[in-house]
Amino acid sequence: MEYLFVFAQSHEEFRVPELLSISELHAFTIGFDRYANVLDMAIKRPFMILMLDKEEHAHILAQRCILIKSVHEFYAKGSSYEVLHEQNGRARPQWERYILDTSFKFYVLGYNFTISQRRQRQIIESFAYMDFLGKIEMKNPEVTLTVFEEYESGRAPDGGLHKDGEFTQVYFGRLVVEGSARSLMGTFDVKKRQYFGNTSMEAEISLLMANQTLASPGKLIYDPFIGTGSMAYTTAYFGAFVYGSDIDGRQMRGKDKTPGIIRAAAQYGVASRIMDLCTFDITNHPWRCGSFFDAIITDPPYGVRAGAKRLGRKRIREDRLQLAIPRPNEPYIPPTKPYELSQLVTDLVLLARYLLRPGGRLVFFLPTVSDEYAPPDINTVLCEGMELVANSLQDFGSWGRRLITIKKTAHSECLPPSFDSVREAEVNRDTHVPAHKDFREKYFQGFKKDSASIPSSQALETPATIVS
Repeated sequence: MEYLFVFAQSHEEFRVPELLSISELHAFTIGFDRYANVLDMAIKRPFMILMLDKEEHAHILAQRCILIKSVHEFYAKGSSYEVLHEQNGRARPQWERYILDTSFKFYVLGYNFTISQRRQRQIIESFAYMDFLGKIEMKNPEVTLTVFEEYESGRAPDGGLHKDGEFTQVYFGRLVVEGSARSLMGTFDVKKRQYFGNTSMEAEISLLMANQTLASPGKLIYDPFIGTGSMAYTTAYFGAFVYGSDIDGRQMRGKDKTPGIIRAAAQYGVASRIMDLCTFDITNHPWRCGSFFDAIITDPPYGVRAGAKRLGRKRIREDRLQLAIPRPNEPYIPPTKPYELSQLVTDLVLLARYLLRPGGRLVFFLPTVSDEYAPPDINTVLCEGMELVANSLQDFGSWGRRLITIKKTAHSECLPPSFDSVREAEVNRDTHVPAHKDFREKYFQGFKKDSASIPSSQALETPATIVS
C-alpha cells in the first residue's frame, strides 16, 4: 500500500538513509517504486509516496525517524483538482469504509504558501462527492482527511508573488500518524544540557547519527572521540550501552567530581547505560580482541574548533633524544602531535573493521571542500571488508560535512590497524588525494588553492571550551 510521507525541510539527503536504517532495524522493507530514476530530485521536495506492507510500519517510522512530520494513507495527487478528484474516485475502495458512521475532519495546508480561509472552505466542499455521513469533529475525529498543496519556493515565473491556487502539485490522503520523534530535538537541546562544550553536536544531528547506528536495546556502541558525549546520550536513549574514550580526559570529566558526561546522562535518565569512559589515544588503544561492538559512532575532530591529536613528538631533535624526567609530585604528560584528517579517517575505518562485529556499522562525519569533493574521496577511506551504506551531505557553502555510514561485511577475524598510514601513503604515491586531506589548513586559508600558508599563530590548536 502507498503512503504519503511529509518531511521536515532540513537535511534532505539524510531522509532516505534514515528511513532505510530504521526499516532494516525492524526487519521490513520500503518501496521507492515511484522514484526509480529520480530519487536525487525527489528528496529535495517535502513529500514522498512510498510503499509499505503494513500500516504498523508507518507508525514505527514516525516514532523513530527524526525527519518525518507525518504519514498519510495515500489516495490521490495531481497538478489540478480535476486530476486529483478523478484519481480519488478510483481510490474509493480505500476510503469507502469511513462513509457511514465515522467522525471526520479535513485539514488543508499549503507548502511555501498560506491558503486563505475562504479557499480552504472551497477545497473542502469540492470533496462533497465522497458523501461522508459521520459527524464532523474538529478536536478528536476518527479520521483526518488531508490536502496538501505544494508551491514552488521563491517568486512566480513573472517575478511576482505566487497566487492562491497556482500550485505545482496537490496531494490527498488520510492521516495515519504524526511524527513524534522530532520532539526529541527539544529533549536533547544542547542549551538545556547540564554539561556541554563548543564542540558538542546539535541535537538533531546526534539523533540522526544514532538512527544510522541502528541503536536499540542491548547493543554495544563505542565512540572513540567522545568529547562531551553528544552522541552517547542519543544512542543510550534508544537502549544501547555506550563506551567512550578520548585522548583528552578533561573533555569527558569537566570540572566537578562527577564526570560531566555522567551528569548529563543522568539528566536524560541514561547514566546506567554509559558503561565506562577512558582516556587513551586510539593509535595506542587497549583493545586486545575485536569483533564485539555493534556500532561505532563518532565526530572526529577536524580542526575548525578543536584539532585532532595523537601521541608522539612533532619532530625528534638530536639534542632532545633523552626523555624529560617529570618533576616530583607532577604527573607525566605525554607529548602529542597533530593527526592529519585523511590519516585519521583511514585509521578509523581500519579500527572499525577490527572492533565491529560482522554487520556492524561505523557512522562518522567527514568534512570536505565543496569545489574539490569527488566520489573517489570516499573510496579512499574504504578497505576490504568494509562497504559504504550512506553518504549524506550537510552543506555549509564552500565546505560541508558528510555523514558517512559504513558496514562491516567481513566475517573473518581482522587484524588491528598498524596506524602507520603515513608510511603506507608513501609506498603508494599514486593514491588519489581526497578533498578532506589537510582540511584544517584549507579551512583557515578560506579554501583558496593559491593562498599562502597561514600564519603559525592561526595554526595553533585552541582547546575546546567546557560549560559545566
